[in-house]
Amino acid sequence: MRSLRVDAVLVQAVIAGALSFAHLHDLAAAAGQSGWKAWAYPISVDLLLVAAWRRLRILRTDGAPVRAAWLWFAVALSASLGANVATAGLLDLDHVPDWLSILVAGWPALAFLGGTLLVHAPGPRPQPTPAETEAASVERAPAPEPTPDSVEAAEPVPALPASQSAPAPVLPAVPAALVAHARKVADDHHARTGTAIDTDTLRVRLGVPAQLADAIAAQLA
Repeated sequence: MRSLRVDAVLVQAVIAGALSFAHLHDLAAAAGQSGWKAWAYPISVDLLLVAAWRRLRILRTDGAPVRAAWLWFAVALSASLGANVATAGLLDLDHVPDWLSILVAGWPALAFLGGTLLVHAPGPRPQPTPAETEAASVERAPAPEPTPDSVEAAEPVPALPASQSAPAPVLPAVPAALVAHARKVADDHHARTGTAIDTDTLRVRLGVPAQLADAIAAQLA
């Protein structure tokens, strides 16, 4: 039952497309476009209509503005619908008015402009990966406000004697997802170069601060 319904829809679409194609051809021929040019007009109108509808669906799926796609869809639909209505006996095809001949002659330039703008319209921006989002949030995290204890701790500390070693620096905590992403980057670097990735290269590849790169390198060691 479903296949019969789909076939019926396809047959209806073919019939409607053939009739519209013929009406556009007749109108173009009546407006002075003879030979292959009269046959090219229906193709141009239908292609612009399909391209605008396809672009409209893509933009709506991506949540992008659709006003330009709607504009060119309306232009192509008006050209197709106008040709079908004009050839229904409301217009004398033997004495086409000058304004209609001007519109038909100017259609190729208009269709070329619309098709170019639809094809070269900017696409949606790629969404960042979870690892990039976490790295950016760590980099943009605001510094804690100073407290009396931290102000006192910021005062100069006398140098330790030579016999005593300085305490090891405290590395920041690294999210697990960022460590997993860094491990993939390190494995890819080792596979391509045959050497382990150094901290500076890791920092550049991940786009993170130096201190955070040191902490990630310590996790990978």
